[in-house]
Amino acid sequence: MSNKHQVTVDLGARSYPIDIGPGLLNDLPQVFSRTSNRNQIIVVSDTQVMDHHGERLRGICEAAGLTFHPLIIPAGEHSKNWDQLAKLVGSLLDLGVSRKDSIVAFGGGVVGDLAGFAAAIVKRGCSFIQVPTTLLAQVDSSVGGKTAINTPQGKNLVGAFHQPKHVIIDTDLLATLPPRELRAGYAEVVKYGLIDDLSFFQWLDQEGDRVINLEGDAVSRAVARSCAAKARIVAQDETEQDKRALLNLGHTFGHALEAVNKYDGRLLHGEAVGIGMVAAMAFSAAHGWAPQEDVEKLRAHLARLDMRTEIAQAVPADVDADQLMAAMMQDKKNEDGKLVLILSEGIGKAFVRKDVDVGLVHQFWREALTTVPPASKKD
Repeated sequence: MSNKHQVTVDLGARSYPIDIGPGLLNDLPQVFSRTSNRNQIIVVSDTQVMDHHGERLRGICEAAGLTFHPLIIPAGEHSKNWDQLAKLVGSLLDLGVSRKDSIVAFGGGVVGDLAGFAAAIVKRGCSFIQVPTTLLAQVDSSVGGKTAINTPQGKNLVGAFHQPKHVIIDTDLLATLPPRELRAGYAEVVKYGLIDDLSFFQWLDQEGDRVINLEGDAVSRAVARSCAAKARIVAQDETEQDKRALLNLGHTFGHALEAVNKYDGRLLHGEAVGIGMVAAMAFSAAHGWAPQEDVEKLRAHLARLDMRTEIAQAVPADVDADQLMAAMMQDKKNEDGKLVLILSEGIGKAFVRKDVDVGLVHQFWREALTTVPPASKKD
């Protein structure tokens, strides 16, 4: 079986391809030339990605006759802020970027979100190309056109829907990721099985270690299936009025955990999502919607791959249920002050529940904080 795949995000005139497989970074100059009028390729990246892959990318671009111009931000979630956005927009304007130019987002979710948001607002919208370098970005944030920055009030509360022109997923780029980053990205892969694809979860239960260890074609297959699932949902509900909200399974709990950790690196986004998915399943089971057996299947699957599963493993000692609840109420899915959660009737059967009883969730947080978690796995 070929380890190269192509998925299309079907949005009519704004449809775009996702190319997936090893070695595809070499295709960037050709893709760029189809989407931009200039001979200078502006690449937004971060310090870590450029340390690992910058010279290779420069060589590929210059060999194709393109002038390579990198705009580099500090690595880490803390770069998704107003200051970095303003600096990036200023740099793009100084370079004379027009609506007919493309900028390249070369990095993980932070780079993609920041570069995509800048592209959305410069000249009221210029095009951009996503070249995600982390597993999490490859299966989630690079696809679907969500762009955003964080604010003191919460995660991703300021942003825009702005679709890329093309997504290039070179799975070879994952080889430099630390194991912790790969496991964090894997949480988003599992999510697609939990939403509406039991057979994918079952495949991951057999092959998940090969995906994380980047063995054979396992990672290309997992990325392609994840992207196809997201593309299908985005095509049905681009701006998250209905079904696209399912893609946030685990995120409402997870974003609250990230907020109380102040985005300082103690808890990666994917780690928070993994714990959040277990929490969503456990909350569902506690109220009779999902079988407890499925909660334990998910917990066992993640734990077997050395991933944290419990809220108490991810909350600082000085944080209580009130603070977690306050962070959760900032979630952008909430409507008119009412809590909206993505819950489950079992593996492969996620659903949106509006107007969730805040008191029940508050109690769930309190109980989770007093639960002694399993022994933590080492990174």
